[in-house]
Amino acid sequence: MILYDYCRSSAAYRVRIALNLKEVDYQQVPVSLLAGEQGSAEYLARNPQGLIPALQDGDLLLTQSLAICEYLDETCSEVQPLLPKNPADRAKVRAMAQLVACDIHPLNNLRMLKYLVSELGASDEQKIQWYQHWIYQGFDALEQLLAETADEYSFGGEVTLADLCLVPQVFNANRFNCALDSYPNIVRVNANCVKLKAFASAHPDLQLGA
Repeated sequence: MILYDYCRSSAAYRVRIALNLKEVDYQQVPVSLLAGEQGSAEYLARNPQGLIPALQDGDLLLTQSLAICEYLDETCSEVQPLLPKNPADRAKVRAMAQLVACDIHPLNNLRMLKYLVSELGASDEQKIQWYQHWIYQGFDALEQLLAETADEYSFGGEVTLADLCLVPQVFNANRFNCALDSYPNIVRVNANCVKLKAFASAHPDLQLGA
């Protein structure tokens, strides 16, 4: 497999964790978001959205991080399932994952922040206020969900798709100096996850192009 990757992309970070958990050998091809390489004709031929990541599996090219993670879960089902067996539990895990991946992350990713500054004239202070506002709003809800479902990890004692989304978002929250004292469940689950090799080796600072 080939992962078209950017070290600090939250979406790519999720997929790196999934690949590590599934014990899949893969090749990384860095695509620098800062240099605008995602907008090259070569990359747009792979992913018309110009977003990271993309995963090449033979002749199959996949985009969208949650879709990629579920593909890996279904094709490598014998290793570390990412979703519970019970349909209701699966829905709860997907809801937590999507809370992060669909509601927090898109408002705070690099292209959004660039637009705020370059097109709307936001100052650095306003950009950080924007970022922190959406982190806190999303984490307020996630913290309440974790109070009902979390044990060692987001959903009980096994790693799930929700953890793959939580850890990169906490990494970004720390980058933007978000105060996390009000989120003990999020902080605890994150601390437990990053002790695992699959999470630790996916850290942005350890990737090509970091």
